[in-house]
This record gives sequence, C-alpha cells and structure tokens, in this order.
Amino acid sequence: MIRKKRTVVLLHILSILAVILVCLPVFLALVISSQTDVEVFSNPPKLTFSMNWIPNYTTAWNRVNLGRMLFNSTFIAVVVTFGKLVMSLLAAFAFTHFEFKGKQFLFFVIIITLLLPVPVRIVALFDVVKDFGWIDRYAGLIVPFWASATGTFLFIQRFRTVPSELVDAAKIDGCRPMQYFFKILLPLCHNTIGALVVIEFIYIWNQYLWPLMATNSDSMRVVQIGVKMLMNAESANNWGVIMAGVIMTILPPLLIFFFLQDAFMNGFALQSDK
Repeated sequence: MIRKKRTVVLLHILSILAVILVCLPVFLALVISSQTDVEVFSNPPKLTFSMNWIPNYTTAWNRVNLGRMLFNSTFIAVVVTFGKLVMSLLAAFAFTHFEFKGKQFLFFVIIITLLLPVPVRIVALFDVVKDFGWIDRYAGLIVPFWASATGTFLFIQRFRTVPSELVDAAKIDGCRPMQYFFKILLPLCHNTIGALVVIEFIYIWNQYLWPLMATNSDSMRVVQIGVKMLMNAESANNWGVIMAGVIMTILPPLLIFFFLQDAFMNGFALQSDK
C-alpha cells in the first residue's frame, strides 16, 4: 500500500515537472515582454513582471504593422481550415458510402500525398502559383492548402465507426445521401471536426517558408514573418519588444484551442462520440 502511494506521488511530481518544463518558455517570454532592456540583461536575471508592458507592446504593434499581419494570418488560417474541413468531409463521405471505379487507386493516391510535405514540392508549387498569377495574393496562400490527406484519412476512420444500421434506417425513412450527411453523420462527428480545426488552424498559422516565398509586399506578410522582421528591426536586441510581438502572435491559436479544447481532447477517441 505504501509502495503504491509512493508511486502515485512520484508520478504526480514528474507530471508537475513536465508541465513546468513545457510552460517555462511561454512564462519567460511573458515576463521579458514586460521588462526594459536594463531589466532583461540584469545579472542575476530578473524573473518577475515589470511595468514596461505598454511601451513594449505598442512598439511591437507599430514597428512592423503587426495588426495587418495578424489579420492576414487569421483570414488565411480560417479560410484554409474551412476549405480543408469541407473537402475532407466530402471526400471521406464519398470513400465510405459510395462505390465507384478507381476508388482504391484514388485512396492510395491521397495517402501517398502524406509522404510529400510542402517543403518537398515547394519549388513546383511556386511555379504553378506563379503561372496562375497568384503571387502576393490571398489565393496563392489559400488554395494550395485546401486539400488535406490527413483530414480525409481521419474522417474516413471516423465514418467507418458509425453503425451501418444508421444508413439503412435513413434509407428506409427516405433520407437522401446529403440529408443523411448533414443531419446524422456530421452531428456524430463534432469532436473529430473540432480536433481537425485546431490542428489545421495551428498548422497554417505557423507556416513561414511558403508565405515568405509567395508574398512580396509588407501588406501581405503573415505574423511569422512579422516576428522575424521585428527581430531584424530591433538591431539592439530589444528583447522586451520582440517577446511582446511573440506573445501577441500566439493569442489567436491559443483562443482557438481554448474554445475547442474539449473537442480536441475527445476528437481522437473514435468510440466516445454518441
């Protein structure tokens, strides 16, 4: 009994240490974003909050037009996530509820695309987008990412867990395929949808290389490039301003995760949805 209690206490201590280790970088960024240059480089380091919040955040906001970049990143992430969600749901619905020629081959092709991440095909992708005239436009940052093999595969696995009796009952009641899709299938998959929204939103939000290649003007830049521009602008290593910019860039994905955390946590427990 005593040995079991010691094991439980040890596991709790390790869990607390793991949480502290994960949260420490964010906490340090938040602390530094409130400090002046003198406080940031003080010896020993000052690990308490200071009162330089407003100057640091105001400078970070105005120095690289961070408001415009936040709008760009939010708009692109929302539209891409919505597009991926729609296409993944419809593709998974077709693969799991209809029979057609080449079904297995098409599924194999979709799975193969998982092996070709964007950095591998980025040169060819740039040529295609350039030919369409989408460089430095929202279309060039949005359309190439609408298709999602991960989302399609995830929904295929989820749809396969839905009892076939539901399909038969819907057919007997005269329910058309799209009526079944919207009224029965989607409500059963709300956790999986929420999980995919969180994953795809953060994935698009964190992109750096493709927006750097596909945009030329500052008005089309995204926040990840904005943080880099902020570091270049603060040549004197004003880390209070830089960390203020970093904190502002993580707020939108943090809000998305906050509102969808229950769906995200339950999204991969395929048998838990009722």
